[in-house]
Amino acid sequence: MKKLNKLSIIGYGAGDAANNLAFTTATMFLLVYYTDVAGISAAAAGTLLLAVRIFDAFADVFAGRVVDRAFSKRFGKFRPFIMFGSIPLLLLSVATFSVPQIGESGTLLYAYVTYAALGLAYSLVNIPYGSLAGAMTQDPGDRAKLGSARLVGAMLVSSALGIFVAPLIKPGANLQSTFTTITLVFVVIGAALYFFTVLTAKERVHRAVPNVTFKQSMDTLKGNKPLLMLCLSSFFFLTGYLALTSVQLYYLRDVLHRLDLYPVLSIIQLVLTFVLAAVMPKLVRSLGKKGVYVYASLLTVVGGAVIFFTPASQVWIGFTGLVVSLVGVLAVNIVVWALEADTVEYGEWRTGVRTEGITYALFSFTRKTGQAVGGALAAYALALGGYKSGAAQTADAVFGIQFAAGALPAIMTILAVLVMSRYTLTDAMHAKILAEIQERRKNAEGSAQLAATGGTPAAPDAAALGSGGTTPPGTASH
Repeated sequence: MKKLNKLSIIGYGAGDAANNLAFTTATMFLLVYYTDVAGISAAAAGTLLLAVRIFDAFADVFAGRVVDRAFSKRFGKFRPFIMFGSIPLLLLSVATFSVPQIGESGTLLYAYVTYAALGLAYSLVNIPYGSLAGAMTQDPGDRAKLGSARLVGAMLVSSALGIFVAPLIKPGANLQSTFTTITLVFVVIGAALYFFTVLTAKERVHRAVPNVTFKQSMDTLKGNKPLLMLCLSSFFFLTGYLALTSVQLYYLRDVLHRLDLYPVLSIIQLVLTFVLAAVMPKLVRSLGKKGVYVYASLLTVVGGAVIFFTPASQVWIGFTGLVVSLVGVLAVNIVVWALEADTVEYGEWRTGVRTEGITYALFSFTRKTGQAVGGALAAYALALGGYKSGAAQTADAVFGIQFAAGALPAIMTILAVLVMSRYTLTDAMHAKILAEIQERRKNAEGSAQLAATGGTPAAPDAAALGSGGTTPPGTASH
């Protein structure tokens, strides 16, 4: 298959920049918005985040089935969702950060409804977007580039939020006006980025079955052990990561008393993103995707331990812990998308049916569940510590913030590494699977041509027909 051109790679990265105008804004600031602007208690906000993000996880599965059943001859399987779902998604982000003061129950109900609607809209855009990478190329190097482009797009947005928005989150500021203005601006920017993706990121991977049945979707998931291992590992990793993300602002503002370091951290994050994006293909060739995932995760563990054990007075040691954690998180977030795309081929190899939608949906389901648990645990840690908005924090509150920012991510990431140690889909095995899939396609095409000319084609194997009833050679050993 022909290599992807730079415009396609940049266009794909633009899509995740647009995604994160809604997603990262919520993960970075929604807990702070709910507690400090909307007036929702930390405990109630934690329950809200847990409930709605679990709903989001099921919304991903629903979106995956919708995507697998859809197909447009003109635009393909994935891009129509990005085209028509992007504007509603961005407008719902505005609504989520515009909670009216209509009484305690009314305010909470509005927050639940708008955040749930935002999650469903995000699923209907993000599942097709994430699935698109596997349909653009099967080349490992190009997939690494797409993962890097995706991370660059996301981190550009995340860094901009940290540099320009986070310093505005001060006690006494008119935060409602700030969030309303920001989210409205994001509607315009996000729409332009999404349509750039639609115009440049095209599907090029052959699919024998354009419209996938429910049974075929389930068949590709059954027995896909690499996917299940990746999902479970990602659940643990995202639980820790979202705990850190949710309280990072609290840690800098209320523990280290250096909110001014948030923009510095964001600039460092941006620089690291470009450095890692440049070296990731080489790292993957040297260590393999699994190796990069494991070693990067261990860096996150080290950073979490530094954050947790460092006294609040040791500002620069605590800040260094954040940076070390950040390096690990960024590297994992680059390579994990290439790992997920590999599991699509594993499912196709077993069954003969390519189902990017439901495979990505299951992966996203577990990630969203991890995000739900991580965000909720972070909020509960604040509540148990006795966090008070706009007040000087007690020693118990400081401990709660440090636990959520350091100890919790370290513990969860250790569990993620233990699960990943059982991941069997190595790069070498993936290369063999790709070769077998391509050979099957050639045989199927040859049989079709022979039949068209009146010959007698050889019977293809069950896997090539997509029955899912025959175990591919070598499966038992994996």
